[in-house]
Amino acid sequence: METVYLAGGCLWGVQAFVKTLPGVVSTEAGRANGTSRSLDGKYDGYAECVKTEFEPSVVSVTELMGYLFEVIDPYSLNRQGQDVGEKYRTGLYSEQDEHLKEAVAFIDGRPDRDRIAVEVLPLKNYVRSAEEHQDRLDRCPDDYCHIPEDMLNKYKRR
Repeated sequence: METVYLAGGCLWGVQAFVKTLPGVVSTEAGRANGTSRSLDGKYDGYAECVKTEFEPSVVSVTELMGYLFEVIDPYSLNRQGQDVGEKYRTGLYSEQDEHLKEAVAFIDGRPDRDRIAVEVLPLKNYVRSAEEHQDRLDRCPDDYCHIPEDMLNKYKRR
């Protein structure tokens, strides 16, 4: 198994989508690459993300990036759907240089690469989200999600 951290706006929808993808073994809602945790419990500078454990013989980082680009606006900085702010930025984070190189190559291979606002960075830190955020859309399917429902079900295992 290998692990990447995918940020695509609100983590509820990203987790619901990513866990249906071929080769994804497990997901966990969290936050990545922040600067600090403030006294009021807020996470400063963190991106909402999904810790994604995957089987590299089934799905590559390039393919995971392709799937992510199906459900995000890759040109939008710090905004997805109605969610606005730094924590809703898009990106891929990893502790493995090969993952980062593959993600950068995916972006560099696109004709629109100069407009893309998706960051690809080494993972600096990660914090697991509270239990209420784990698999949120499974428990509360009517909650707001910027990802269209047909996309949430596109790869769902039958």
